[in-house]
Amino acid sequence: MTRMVNCVLLGQEAPGLDRLPYPGELGQRIYANVSREAWQKWLGHQTMLINEYRLTPIEPKARKFLEQEMEKFFFGEGSAAPEGFVPSGD
Repeated sequence: MTRMVNCVLLGQEAPGLDRLPYPGELGQRIYANVSREAWQKWLGHQTMLINEYRLTPIEPKARKFLEQEMEKFFFGEGSAAPEGFVPSGD
């Protein structure tokens, strides 16, 4: 049976994640409050941030930045695209 959550990003009940997507307290909050669909939206946004800022995710500074953006994306004012970013028309 699919686990349902009241998704903070979508504003509705939707299928939840199968396991913790991230360690620690933030991962627990995401697991409890974020749907699969919203997590996929984050993964796309995170990829854009990594590419646009040329981040190396294994670097502690980059991981900290991405964690802060993840917190904002789901539970804050939202994570904005870099200034001047123009999405491709794919």
